[in-house]
Amino acid sequence: MSQRKSYAVGTGLFIVLGFAALAYLATQTSSVANRQQGASYTVDAQFENIGQLKERAPVKIAGVRVGQVQSIGLEPGKSVADVKLAIDKRYADIPADSVATIFTSGLLGDQYVGIEYGHSKDRVADGGKLALTRSSEPLEEMLGKFFGAGGAADNIGGSYRVTARFSNVGSLSAGSPVKMAGVPIGQVVSVQAEPAKLDALVTLAIDNRYNQIPDDSAAAVFTSGLIGSQYVAIQPGGSPDMLKNGDEMILTQSAMQLEDLIGKFLVNGSGSSDGKQGANPPTPPAGKH
Repeated sequence: MSQRKSYAVGTGLFIVLGFAALAYLATQTSSVANRQQGASYTVDAQFENIGQLKERAPVKIAGVRVGQVQSIGLEPGKSVADVKLAIDKRYADIPADSVATIFTSGLLGDQYVGIEYGHSKDRVADGGKLALTRSSEPLEEMLGKFFGAGGAADNIGGSYRVTARFSNVGSLSAGSPVKMAGVPIGQVVSVQAEPAKLDALVTLAIDNRYNQIPDDSAAAVFTSGLIGSQYVAIQPGGSPDMLKNGDEMILTQSAMQLEDLIGKFLVNGSGSSDGKQGANPPTPPAGKH
């Protein structure tokens, strides 16, 4: 009987200590999240998806906390979230072309806003706006990037659009990256079938920073790795005229299907074999002329 009582007391003490530890961690976490860093100034940023970002979430630069999320609201008449960031005045030299990104702490941690410095000489003033943003990404997109190739900045209000037609887009979809020389410069906005022309019309949003792309450049649908996601690669041309908003890219290369690749491999293999036989005919048996 005494042994059972000791087990019960030990179990109860363990549970009490566990709840006490959880309460202590909760108070420590909230105290860190609500910590004030003195005078601050406000900067706006717009995101297409904020995920689970909450007010008072940290704002960080190079992993160091520099402020917190002041408020989150929906932009009237638009499908974007307006996030106001309260940043400590000690960090008032943030370049105007810096990128604000929503990150997650660890695998299942809370979300926060990370700011990556740009190169502009202009600084973001109190009440200013960070035009370049990257939204929170759903788990499905993160898994897609694991197998594929990363994404580009949302650049709300900071991109121009061009179109391209493909006879086959494979599994290309809205949100897929647009790359040039392997560097993400935009994303696919929409993929629409054109029954009259029997092809697919793809709309690309390209960052305004990349506005010197020749208008005779080619757009190709590539696949990242063997089973990765697909993306659009732009191969620059040599025209003195540059792509502008609303232009259509004429030179395109459609997605190559796995069956086509295997077929080409087999055809090329058999062709090279036949060629060697034709170039070197068999030697006639000895003794017969």
